[in-house]
Amino acid sequence: MPSTRRLLALLAGLLPIAAAQAITHPRQAIYATNEADGTLSVIDARTLQVVDTIPLGKRPRGLQLSPDQRLLFVALSGSPVAGPGVDESKLPPPDHAADGIGVVDLARGKVVRTLRGVSDPEQLALSRDGAHLYVASEDSGKLAVFDVDSGHIVRTLAVGGEPEGVGTSPDQRWVCATSETAGTVALIRALTNTVVHTVKVGGRPRNCRFAADSRRLYVPSETDATLSVVTVPDGKVERVIKLPGAGTRPMGLVLSPDGGTAFVTTGHGGSVLAVDLAQGRVRAAARVGERPWGLALSADGKRLFTADGPSDTVSVVEVDGMRTRTAVKVGGKPWGVATGPLVLDPRQAHGGSHGTAAEPATR
Repeated sequence: MPSTRRLLALLAGLLPIAAAQAITHPRQAIYATNEADGTLSVIDARTLQVVDTIPLGKRPRGLQLSPDQRLLFVALSGSPVAGPGVDESKLPPPDHAADGIGVVDLARGKVVRTLRGVSDPEQLALSRDGAHLYVASEDSGKLAVFDVDSGHIVRTLAVGGEPEGVGTSPDQRWVCATSETAGTVALIRALTNTVVHTVKVGGRPRNCRFAADSRRLYVPSETDATLSVVTVPDGKVERVIKLPGAGTRPMGLVLSPDGGTAFVTTGHGGSVLAVDLAQGRVRAAARVGERPWGLALSADGKRLFTADGPSDTVSVVEVDGMRTRTAVKVGGKPWGVATGPLVLDPRQAHGGSHGTAAEPATR
């Protein structure tokens, strides 16, 4: 039998390995913005429990993790909720003092800074180096470009009415911005912040995402239930994939790690689709909560997470088999969802003692 001294020596040798593994494989979190509550739900991806609820401000929607994964940028809006076709003259006046980009320090669990100067921001994207932030200003029809260090807007670009989806290319050369009212996507050269192409796609395009090689751009359009494939840099529509299903209104979009599949939430369709990009067809679908909007993929590519607004849940979908595993109850009207490291100690959490367990999937 080994001596006590030998056992202690063995344990001492294992400690650095365990520490290295903890650093290499940190615990993961799912972050969901709750538009009605003005909060951020922090979900432990292992236990699928809400471990913290962080106050943000009015109408938090789009969110983006910083490259170092320490900060979360969240679009905040003081404009009243108004769907397509609503007579805005009958709505209460916007509270522009509430507009901005809240910067959440995830370790501290609070908003530590707010970037001002943009009205009614909806979605946003960071450059790969974290130096610039691109924000869709829905009511102005502009894309605002922030210098993150100074917090100042360095450029505004006209990209069409009601801009929403924003994305940056992996090679850092391109930015995309969709216009709901024009049914277009703007292809922007990042170095000069100039619009190079304005490409006609389907009705009310909600998002845009670049392929890993930055040579193609994928754009889901809500009203005609399509996914447009746009070539980069020439800005040509290469293909339009029709997305089937009753009530399908494409919203959120993420790409699989191998780039072969586009996952798309369907809004009123109540599902998330797996689209085979090589074959141009839907190969599988999973039912989730009501009107899924935001969508995120786990770091290992094995799970999808959908923000189900009217259900007040985040659904968890196993990619293998496209099976809905469970739904996690969060705050009011979750809008956006992102994944990242769980850097907040649950024992320090503001709402950790009120963490909400996952609900069994019933759909």
